[in-house]
Amino acid sequence: MAFIPTPNASASEKTTSMYASAEANYGYLPNMYRAFGHRPEVMENWAALLSSIRGHMSLRRYELVTLAAAKELKSSYCMLAHGSVLLREGFTGDGLTAVVNETEKAPIDAGERAIMAFAAKVARDATSVTQQDIDGLKKHGLSDAEVFDVTAAAAARCFFSKMLDALGAAPDHAYMERLEPNVRKALSVGREVERPLAPSPARGTSQ
Repeated sequence: MAFIPTPNASASEKTTSMYASAEANYGYLPNMYRAFGHRPEVMENWAALLSSIRGHMSLRRYELVTLAAAKELKSSYCMLAHGSVLLREGFTGDGLTAVVNETEKAPIDAGERAIMAFAAKVARDATSVTQQDIDGLKKHGLSDAEVFDVTAAAAARCFFSKMLDALGAAPDHAYMERLEPNVRKALSVGREVERPLAPSPARGTSQ
């Protein structure tokens, strides 16, 4: 349950539009959209920021950076969401679990390991980043602009993950249905996945 009431779809024209678009895309209304129901324009601008960051990165790199930052932030919601994307992009359940647990069997190369470690450091304590960290990324072939992209993706995740957790937005119940238990367990690093006690509320109602 969210810590503040979720506005219904009639709260404003923008809220109505945001809810309808999210339901059409996901097949249900995700809790993250409910959390932004009071200020749909913030979600709109967040989506624009995210698009500008992702536009310069491969999907794989963006998702790995986001996963690393979300893990450091203990964001189950973002871990589950972006872990699901990696599964759709070809990772096996065991491979993804290995990535999350940072084992040697993780199906990522040395450069990706370095990028994920850097993203985690940005999320954990950006003041601890040094020139040596940047130089380490460059040794793996990243340009100055690519270092910026990785930093931006990790820093942006801090905003979204903290917003969802601070407002009490639980990961959607859909993750209970769509992910294997062992994968879901590995990705659940913070709040537990929502467990509905009754059928999901109809569109436009509060929860």
